[in-house]
Amino acid sequence: MIFDRNEDKEVVALLGAGSMGTAIVRRIAAGRRILLGDISEKNLEKAAEGFRYGGYDVVTQTVDATDKESVKAFAAKAAGLGRVKYFIDTAGASPNQARPEHIVKLDMVGTGYAIDAFGEVMAQGGAGLVISSQAGYMCSIPDEVESAILNSTTEGLADIPYIRETAMQNSGMAYTVAKRVNHLQVMRAAATSWKQRRARINSISPGVIVTPLAYDEFSAAGDGYQQMIDSSSAERCGTSDEIAEASAFLLGEHAGFITGIDLLMDGGVIASIRTGCYKLQVR
Repeated sequence: MIFDRNEDKEVVALLGAGSMGTAIVRRIAAGRRILLGDISEKNLEKAAEGFRYGGYDVVTQTVDATDKESVKAFAAKAAGLGRVKYFIDTAGASPNQARPEHIVKLDMVGTGYAIDAFGEVMAQGGAGLVISSQAGYMCSIPDEVESAILNSTTEGLADIPYIRETAMQNSGMAYTVAKRVNHLQVMRAAATSWKQRRARINSISPGVIVTPLAYDEFSAAGDGYQQMIDSSSAERCGTSDEIAEASAFLLGEHAGFITGIDLLMDGGVIASIRTGCYKLQVR
């Protein structure tokens, strides 16, 4: 059975085949070709099967998001499949899943590799989205350090003294710093490499979203998350489908004048922290 006879399809590339990323892709990929990338072949096959049974055209490639050449090969694969219309990066490790060194390597430097690589293959009018975290609003990086980050190469990020000394204190600090750096990487790319491709790139910082991987965090720090949820304006967790709706807007034509920004989507958690209604402890 041939479900779709169209050959000249736009490409949607997703790095990190988890539930949030696949929800975003499902929202925007009808009639397009999907390229899924993940370090886990098991995750890839599970996600690909779901898309195929839903009538989507999907291709997979194993990718190590911490390896520059692996990420470049993934971007090249996307370009070889057609006009790269959308790129979404959800790859990352949470504080209770990894040590500070790995979080910096994956969530910070790895994100930079992906932004750089797709900045070389995006089609004119295309758009990218990095899924960051509300944690990026939970740290205060000095202005001079943010300037150094904005003017650093991706490879040089881990050598910035603030990253080596402050971010490496513990996994929680590494995560918050990495997510703030994500915002700055998106800003830099929007003004430079992605601008040259006439493509846009933004990020979304989700709050507490219920996903299978989130249960690792709930198991390790459930009391803290419960307090965070209870103190927020929404008084609930968010869903991957809600993130997908906002993502579809930022990636789509109605957001054509939006690039280089982060959308905080946290149900009011950061507002609660900033007003003193919730006392944050980063560990």
